[in-house]
Amino acid sequence: MTSSVSIVIYQPRLEHLGLIEELASNPRVAQILLVHGDNSESLVLPSDLPGTVKSLQINSALGSGITRTLNEAISEYVLLIMPGERVKLAPRAIERFLEAADDTAAALVYSDFIDEADGKLTDHPLIDYKLGSIRDNFDFGALTLISKRAVDRALKQHGSTDERLKWAGLYDLRLKLSTDSPLLRVPEPLYTRVPSDRRASGDRQFDYVDPRNRAFQAEMEDAAIAHLKRIGAYLNPEFQRRDGGEWSFPVCASVVIPVRNREGTIKDAVLSALSQQVGFDFNIIVVDNHSTDGTTDTLAGLVRQHQNLVHLTPERHDLGIGGCWNQAIYSDECGEFAVQLDSDDLYKDEHTLDKIVSKFEEGPYAMVIGAYTIVDFQLQEIPPGLIDHSEWTRDNGRNNALRIGGLGAPRAFHVPTLRQIGFPNTSYGEDYAVALRLSRHYEIGRLYESLYFARRWEGNSDAALSTATANRYDAYKDHLRTVEIMARRRMNQK
Repeated sequence: MTSSVSIVIYQPRLEHLGLIEELASNPRVAQILLVHGDNSESLVLPSDLPGTVKSLQINSALGSGITRTLNEAISEYVLLIMPGERVKLAPRAIERFLEAADDTAAALVYSDFIDEADGKLTDHPLIDYKLGSIRDNFDFGALTLISKRAVDRALKQHGSTDERLKWAGLYDLRLKLSTDSPLLRVPEPLYTRVPSDRRASGDRQFDYVDPRNRAFQAEMEDAAIAHLKRIGAYLNPEFQRRDGGEWSFPVCASVVIPVRNREGTIKDAVLSALSQQVGFDFNIIVVDNHSTDGTTDTLAGLVRQHQNLVHLTPERHDLGIGGCWNQAIYSDECGEFAVQLDSDDLYKDEHTLDKIVSKFEEGPYAMVIGAYTIVDFQLQEIPPGLIDHSEWTRDNGRNNALRIGGLGAPRAFHVPTLRQIGFPNTSYGEDYAVALRLSRHYEIGRLYESLYFARRWEGNSDAALSTATANRYDAYKDHLRTVEIMARRRMNQK
């Protein structure tokens, strides 16, 4: 039997008319649904379009409205064209989507595509979906094919969509589909897209902690937590105590600064750490990863002036940021607590270190995380401003951590506990890996006041990532989540 598809175009505009006419002429397209959202005006259609084109007014279209949209579809598959997206289909794109779904029984199919911007065409590959790909911002591209048969099965097995959802309906459905069925990527460019969001990666990465998106994020968190409970990976708020042995450390706390080629910022960072006013001994351990600019000379000059500044250079030349952290935390100079400071950032004032160590003394925390403020190079606050992760709760924090991209800063660790696992030797996601691993067994303490200035400038390593680099980073974090979900399932089974 030849499968057919219903096309859903969200928020259609005049520029979609050519696509609508093309789709209407395809014999595999049984129906085209033009979905208008809350209070939006319907597109006036030409009178000569076939009767298979239908306009729908559906509020909360990607929330609870997703169920109504799918119910309106008359074919076994539904292809969603996401809001704001302008696409041009490749030859036989519809057929390729349907063939992939029929051949594999996948619940959801998505594909690579080509971006068109400023007259240039650029390949835009995506990444494969894993068990740990539960973040709500997983990139499926502009087109997503869904099997209605798989939807019916998932909703029967796991419950229908909550009618109160305004945003998380499609996300909730995707998680339910992934519980029992594969989500398949076709590694072929089946369409060309004109990007609707052309912000650099460094601007997009803070969307999930923007206070203006809090209601949206709360819905997404609820859906993620329900999914973790379904698959047996949810952890109740029961924690092990951190390592309670007797140790000998040269100082109470160490500020750890990995650095490579930051001659314009390293002095400010070190002076920020040196300025801390505390009632205990501390040092600063700078791990200089073979800088080739003036960073090493700057540090040598500072070491001559400050006895509590330790300048380490690894013997190896193959270390990432995580490997540099290992050089610090396993060194004889490291204190009982290790506190992060990036080489282009600053502590907000001279009391940051004292507040972090005091938090460790309040409870048996293996890790303490503060809040930070996004600033420009002149220390002027820029959007989204304060990043405090106020969504974190003792009950849900370590579960919701599997959905989001990071846990905040500054990050600090109880070194005897941290030494049991160490850092992965990577330069991205190394802190997320350690935080997930620690949170599996130990409680994380939170400080919600701003303790740290995160300076955004063109030299930031995540300021504007290429598609290939962003994919590699996202795939790595999805790998970390996959491993963590599997480990938490095993822990719960025991």
